[in-house]
Amino acid sequence: MGKNKLAKFAKMEEYPHVFQYPFATLQEKGFEMKGRWNELFFKNNNPIVLELGCGKGEYTVGLGKLFSGKNFIGVDIKGARMWTGAKQSLEEGLNNVAFLRTHIELITHFFAQGEVSEIWITFPDPQMSKTSKRMTSTRFMQLYRNILPQDGIIHLKTDSNFMFVYTTEMVKSNSLPVLFETDDLYNSDLADDILKIQTFYEQQWLARGLNIKYIKFLCPERDTWIEPEIEIEKDSYRSFGRSNVLNQSTKNG
Repeated sequence: MGKNKLAKFAKMEEYPHVFQYPFATLQEKGFEMKGRWNELFFKNNNPIVLELGCGKGEYTVGLGKLFSGKNFIGVDIKGARMWTGAKQSLEEGLNNVAFLRTHIELITHFFAQGEVSEIWITFPDPQMSKTSKRMTSTRFMQLYRNILPQDGIIHLKTDSNFMFVYTTEMVKSNSLPVLFETDDLYNSDLADDILKIQTFYEQQWLARGLNIKYIKFLCPERDTWIEPEIEIEKDSYRSFGRSNVLNQSTKNG
């Protein structure tokens, strides 16, 4: 591991709004703030919103600035990226922003039923070959259901046509109420201040002329979850690898 990453990890250990729990510690002691984030950390009763797979935390920080009446938590396993948002939010005194370093699969260990009001999923890996790893698969939906209330909202923002089509079909197969849906966000009538927050990867995809897709839907309780049976054309540009795509974008720009 490079010295730069080690320095970032060491710094985050000092940040009062960053929580890093190794799985062994979680198994042994659990997480004391589960069900008590507002009481023990935020010190208010405001709604809690998660950004899953937050990367550098652009949405977590951006939303925190826009909505002082809500609490925002960025969740990711990659601490070196998370450090960017953690550092910025600390320097700007955003008391309604926190970060949690863990695997998304462990999310129910950190939040109680109904403790989270909304979930943002911003530019996830579409996992075109592994359904169970897609962050809008029925496997993950059942996890989210365990921390959301009946009217809990899920937002997906993606460059991937594969991920967007899969998600819309999953939503349709399970009769989940859709609040908004578009396959071309910035040419829709919903490109408001919230959705104009752009992640690092989104800027790269926009530079390549790719449409940004967005869907906002509810996640009510269900007895069973149905995986959609549909053949979806894979994203050809991702077959070159993300780093190569970004390099090509830089050269072409």
